[in-house]
Amino acid sequence: MNATLAISQQPIGEVSPLIYGGFLEHMGRSIYEGVYDPDSPLASQDGIRTDVVAALAELDITMVRYPGGNFVSGYHWRDGVGPREQRPTVEDQAWKCIETNHFGTDEFMALCRELDWQPMIAVNLGSGTPQEAREWLEYCNAASYSVPIWCLGNEMDGSWQIGHVPAAQYAERACQTAKLLKDADPSVETVACGSSDPIVKTYLEWDRTVLECLGDLADYISLHRYVGNRENDTASFLGVTNSIDQQIEDVDAVCRDVAARKQLKQRPFLCFDEWNVWYKSKEVGKMNGGGKFAQPIIEEVYNLEDALVVAGFLMSFMRHADVVKVANLAQLVNVIAPLLTKKNALLKQSIFYAFGMLSRRKGGTSLQTTVDGPSYQTELYGEVSFLDRAVTLLGDKLNLFLTNRSCNDALNLKVSTNLEIDSVASAEILHHEDPKAANSFANPNVVQAETFSAIEVGTSGVSLTLPPLSLVAATLNVAR
Repeated sequence: MNATLAISQQPIGEVSPLIYGGFLEHMGRSIYEGVYDPDSPLASQDGIRTDVVAALAELDITMVRYPGGNFVSGYHWRDGVGPREQRPTVEDQAWKCIETNHFGTDEFMALCRELDWQPMIAVNLGSGTPQEAREWLEYCNAASYSVPIWCLGNEMDGSWQIGHVPAAQYAERACQTAKLLKDADPSVETVACGSSDPIVKTYLEWDRTVLECLGDLADYISLHRYVGNRENDTASFLGVTNSIDQQIEDVDAVCRDVAARKQLKQRPFLCFDEWNVWYKSKEVGKMNGGGKFAQPIIEEVYNLEDALVVAGFLMSFMRHADVVKVANLAQLVNVIAPLLTKKNALLKQSIFYAFGMLSRRKGGTSLQTTVDGPSYQTELYGEVSFLDRAVTLLGDKLNLFLTNRSCNDALNLKVSTNLEIDSVASAEILHHEDPKAANSFANPNVVQAETFSAIEVGTSGVSLTLPPLSLVAATLNVAR
């Protein structure tokens, strides 16, 4: 197959480094036996897993959302501060696990400092109060933790959520909370709960009601999305980015409409603060800790096709750089995560490599592109180009992010640009002939990023060949 990628000098917007965020929730083994495991021989004196920290550092994550997720709607932050021996052990109402509260606000902030993450806190607007949220902010920012973004609850549109109420009631509660937070620290930004999934029956109407009520008190509206290949149709699954693009554009349209009609000082931007592939372990029974401590919940095993879709999410965020300003991969360790742990071992999953290939090339200006090449038809997502792509320009570096969605055919690609490309600075590829190929503790290197050399820069431009089922991230030197 042959295709041409034409790169315009027309900018979409600056790519926010905060789209390369992550998420840690008190769920399953995400915290306990994940980032915090004092019983592990690999733990520091503070109980933090040193191998997990080293691996997370490779991902170059910018901001991490904490402590939930559904968990936060039953969480009271004071339980997780002070001397550990005085912290109460309780049952987590969301996931039915025993919560020791040995890892709390201060431990999370210490981890953020060690990994140079900006902290992002979600407050309890399920069973909590606006005043409790304000006092949490005062505790954090008076202690120089400087938490810049605060989420006004989590998935409050969902009937599964502790404290779920209709949109108007949530909006009133969120207004009160946002006002208290901004009065306490005018520098902070807030994220209003948007629709938790496009299939929820109140989709978009919920977002409109919430934004109309909060007005300028909402800096962002949240989007959540989990996708999967339940039909076992790889080609269709890889086309899910069509639907991700549509979700972004739908919510953005609501934001623009509300901002215009309400004459807001600044339109709310999009915060995609939960996203990932998740479907293999989505049965209700696999999301229940049975009243026990640190139970394995939704520990998804990721394969090559999952990694290509994870890259597709990030490319979609880049293609919408003018509106998507924050995004958080859910989650980071054990629970639907790029990393899996045992007591004395760690595994990097396929999505670890996909995320890292893109995150290490963060920033810059997202550029408009057009593709002249073959496409295919899917039942769920319509017509899909075999080439998924995003392009950014950062100084004298042009970054190409490219996926060949074909299961069988290589894609010979010519890149057309008015920029004068001098040479290849670096290039990586993630590829396997089997879309179901996955890493395991026994075979940890089945799917991993490797150096990519099938790219040429010449007088006629840039050309490269993408194998079937491959992701390429390349950085080109631009002559100045």
